[in-house]
Amino acid sequence: MAAPTKFDTIAHAVVEAVGGKDNINSATHCATRLRLTLKDRDKADKAKVESTKGVITVVESGGQFQIVIGNDVSRVFESVVANEGVSGEGGNASGGIGARLIDLVTSIFTPFLWVLAGTGLLKAFLATAVAFNGDIATTNTYAIFYAAADATFQFLPIFLAVTAAKKFKANQWVSIAIAGALIYSQTVALDALGGVTLYAWAGAGESLDFFGIPVIMPAYLSAVIPVILAVYVQSKFEIVLDKVLHSSIRNFVSPMVTVGVIVPATFIVIGPISDWLGTMLSEGVNWVWGLSPLVGGAILGGLWQVFVIFGLHWGFVPFMVQDLSTQGYSLLTGPLFAAVLAQGAAAAAVFIKTKNKDLKGVAGPAAISGIIAGITEPAIYGVTLRLKKPFIYGVIGGAIGGAIAASGGSAAEGFVLPGLITLTAAINIGNFTLQLIGTGLAMVIAFTLTLVLGFKDIPEEEEAVGDEAFDELDVEVGAPVEGTVIPLAEVADPAFASGALGHGAGIMPTSGTIVAPVDGEVITAMPHAYGIRTKGGLEVLVHIGIDTVKLEGKHFEPKVKQGDHVSRGDVLCEADIAALGAANFDTTTLVIVTNTKEGNHVTMSTDAKVGGADYLLTVVR
Repeated sequence: MAAPTKFDTIAHAVVEAVGGKDNINSATHCATRLRLTLKDRDKADKAKVESTKGVITVVESGGQFQIVIGNDVSRVFESVVANEGVSGEGGNASGGIGARLIDLVTSIFTPFLWVLAGTGLLKAFLATAVAFNGDIATTNTYAIFYAAADATFQFLPIFLAVTAAKKFKANQWVSIAIAGALIYSQTVALDALGGVTLYAWAGAGESLDFFGIPVIMPAYLSAVIPVILAVYVQSKFEIVLDKVLHSSIRNFVSPMVTVGVIVPATFIVIGPISDWLGTMLSEGVNWVWGLSPLVGGAILGGLWQVFVIFGLHWGFVPFMVQDLSTQGYSLLTGPLFAAVLAQGAAAAAVFIKTKNKDLKGVAGPAAISGIIAGITEPAIYGVTLRLKKPFIYGVIGGAIGGAIAASGGSAAEGFVLPGLITLTAAINIGNFTLQLIGTGLAMVIAFTLTLVLGFKDIPEEEEAVGDEAFDELDVEVGAPVEGTVIPLAEVADPAFASGALGHGAGIMPTSGTIVAPVDGEVITAMPHAYGIRTKGGLEVLVHIGIDTVKLEGKHFEPKVKQGDHVSRGDVLCEADIAALGAANFDTTTLVIVTNTKEGNHVTMSTDAKVGGADYLLTVVR
């Protein structure tokens, strides 16, 4: 049996930290994030996930628990599915309509993102070659390379059919057949139409009908919306067929009937409506851009990385791809080079200026990844956003540079991740000189502001110790609340009483004021539970009541948030103990030391009653 790889180790640690595979509905991933749909969010230990070596940070957005890993996310995802037994089919995110739309877009587009980006990069290289020598575009070699680069985008409906079928739980092969029929209409000549395609026949003004019903034939190569809607309708139609068809004929009659119904329905209704909708979206973007490209470029250039933080940037993908399919470029892509490279430049300045060796070790590779390849999440979460000011400097540079690039109508021809190696994708659209000026100025502004105005550096000794056990001498832990002390083995919750979650004690509270039992950083902040890590790495959990997670924050008034630094005795939360008791909840408040090594032990106070912050436990190395 092969030894586990580092990706297997990360995958296992993450799955365990979010409550095990039984707490995961489904998993998927995008360029840098492992996206989990959890059954019970409260079973997930965000701080433990973030402390896993190889994890950059955790973002909760779009109804998903998103774990930012970086360029190796696909390998971690593979291990999560193959070795941890988690479903990789994707799932439905919880939340409002916005969250569900973002989830829909990420589920459908991210599985083939790297292929789309890679072939887009190849087109960018070809554009660079033609810019230096126009005769290259007339050679057979160029034609073959261009076919390789352009095929993915031209046959995009096939890719979309596969991922949409997984998302909507439709028959994948039937979905491909439907998408194939759409592409067929524009690529294969028919003798019945005089040796031309359906698309060419309709485009020449000839009458095209289906049993007398007029058919409008838009272009389906590169189309996005038609195939997604067609597969969605297919998934609903198949449910009906599964109910009415006998099992003896279902396997071959269902595909026959589905293709025979959905393809004509798409040509007659779904396709024309989708084409009209897509055209309106594309024209809408161009109209808004036409009002003030400077303002549009400044907004998108400045806020793009903010959108990335919350995963909202995926909401722009359908607009961009639709623009690419209708006009060959998207104006929305013009300001993004400035936005992305500015964050990379800010990270580069941090690399030069910081005296923290660990931070320097993160900032260098993150800057290279952001500037060269356009992957900025390691730079954002590991460096600029962590230090706050460099992120702001990057936003300022992105806004100014984005405005300049947009003012010249710059845009990328293909779907590329905006970075230095893909910059030439914008060489043929708009004013490329202004694109270079805008992007260059964005980098200079972000780099200079970070280097000159600086930031609050992270001292070496204040670095978190991750998931290692504590490295202090004997540590005294105070009581988080006034009340009567209860040995841990006697509390009503079996998981806590067994000591499986750590050693400690319980307190039957007489007050609702919950205070910090130790000095340290708040690493977990839920209404009913708070985790604190001391400077030496000891981790202490304060859990208010038994099963109080079910109240979803009712009767609790938090006074701190994750990332805050507290001193022993500082108020963490005000809890309505009387209301908890009236609702039939056990109010026992638990104090658990969660990361003691084997050989260490926890001693408990012999006092029957304690006051808030009074001595309760001693952790002995």
